[in-house]
Amino acid sequence: MQAIDVLVSRRSATTLSDPAPDAGALELILTSAVRAPDHGRLRPWRFVVIRGEARARFGELLAAHLARVQPTATAESLQRERDKAFRAPMIIVVAAQVNEAVKIPPIEQILSAGVAAGNVMLAALALGYNAMWKTGTAAYDPDVGRALGLEASAVIVGFLYVGTDAGKPSAARGEWRDLVREWQGAAV
Repeated sequence: MQAIDVLVSRRSATTLSDPAPDAGALELILTSAVRAPDHGRLRPWRFVVIRGEARARFGELLAAHLARVQPTATAESLQRERDKAFRAPMIIVVAAQVNEAVKIPPIEQILSAGVAAGNVMLAALALGYNAMWKTGTAAYDPDVGRALGLEASAVIVGFLYVGTDAGKPSAARGEWRDLVREWQGAAV
C-alpha cells in the first residue's frame, strides 16, 4: 500500500478480531511510531503492549478505576469496563514520558506521543490490520498509569486497540475544505 493511500483511506475500526499483528508486524509498527517528530530528541514515547491473558487483567484495572471514581457504578457498568479489554486482540498503550527539566514544553512532548500513536494506527493499516484509539477517564488516572508500569510523570495519550478489521469502517467526517481558511495577513 502506498503511503498516500494509507493516509487518505484510514478510518477507525468499529470491530476488531484476531489475528493481531505478529512479532514482525509489531516491530514495524513500533519502529514507525518512534519516527514521530521529537523536538530536543527526548524520545518521550512509552508503549505498553497488552495481549492474550493480560487483557483480562487490563479489564479488571479498568473496572477497578470505574469503581474508584464512581462508587455507585452498577455491576453491569463494571462488566462493560472489563469487556473493553476484549475490543481487540492487542492493545497498545501510548504515553508521553514528560520531562519537566528540559526547555521543551510538556505540550510538545505530549504531542510527539500523539503523533507516535497516529503512526501506530497508520502502520497497522499499511500492514493489513486496523485500529481504534480510545481514552476515557482511565487514561488520565495516575493509578492506572502506575499499574501499567509507567512513571508518575507519564501522560497516557491513548489506548490503541489493534487487530484485524472485522466490521464496517467508520464513515469519513466531511471534507478538509470545511476546516481550512486562507490567511492573508492582518493590519497591525
